Amino acid sequence: MSVRDLMRHPIVQAPMAGGASGPPLAAAVSRAGGLGFLAAGYKSAAQVRAEIERVRRETDVFGVNLFVPQDAEVDAAALQAYRERLAPEAARLGTATGEPAGGNDDWDAKVADLLADPVPVVSFTFGCPSREVVEAFRERGSLVVVTVTTPEEARSVPAADALCVQGAQAGAHRGSWANADLPAYEVRDLLAAVRQITDLPLIAAGGLATGADVAQVLAAGAIAAQAGTAFLRTPESGAPAAHKAALTDPRFTATAMTRAFSGRPARGLVNRFMTEHGPYAPAAYPHVHNMTTPLRRAAAGRGEQDAMALWAGTGFRLAADRPAAEVLEALLPERR
Repeated sequence: MSVRDLMRHPIVQAPMAGGASGPPLAAAVSRAGGLGFLAAGYKSAAQVRAEIERVRRETDVFGVNLFVPQDAEVDAAALQAYRERLAPEAARLGTATGEPAGGNDDWDAKVADLLADPVPVVSFTFGCPSREVVEAFRERGSLVVVTVTTPEEARSVPAADALCVQGAQAGAHRGSWANADLPAYEVRDLLAAVRQITDLPLIAAGGLATGADVAQVLAAGAIAAQAGTAFLRTPESGAPAAHKAALTDPRFTATAMTRAFSGRPARGLVNRFMTEHGPYAPAAYPHVHNMTTPLRRAAAGRGEQDAMALWAGTGFRLAADRPAAEVLEALLPERR
């Protein structure tokens, strides 16, 4: 069994942490013939297990994405300075900044739970786990997918069933293994470079919003195209209403990479928060993420788009307010 064998159509729904890709979206995409994913990031192992059980009531084909924990040191002074900078923003929103704590996203408990009760696919972002962890999942029957953003990362994968090759056009967090400003590859260029150094099946991701986009990456050797932003406006998406509306709002004309909301490079619609605070955000993840969580929640609750993390890829204008199954069909090369 391979990742491609799980799909009738070569479309993978990107695991979007933060609520967008919950059980309704993952199940809808898988039922339509693609591969839906749950995003385990920012949730406890128990919360992820509850979502898995919800999806299983509708389909037995899906994946779960885990964030690989980081051990990098952070600049405490820069972190404190950024917290002080955000204090007036927090007060304006009627909240306070969160504690700029680190953490491993409940990694050990999630791994143990998924090994005890396996799912069809487990994917990894922000790094590659040890060969022992990868082999443990494969022995339990889970297919393993590792996200890479450079040829060097692809070359360093010890074992996997497929690679998700993520180009710079992708929305939300760049899945790079290091929290650094690495070379940015257009997805087609990265796909070609990675194809030269590995025989593993490749899933292409990054700004893929049309059937023509999908046809191009399939012709270049990918087994499937991964799309996230394309599904953001669907009824099954858990994205806040204000986020969905921003994708068509003429006020928002471009996307950019920023550390403003999480301390890691991530692509979103350019808004006031990104412009004012982004240049001052330190490379500290998940510290900055935890610090800004109360602000982002308050802004979303008020529908204040200029203080939200409006994650989106470069093809955001093509995101449609249609059921996930129809969006998937529109992405198929033969439908373009």
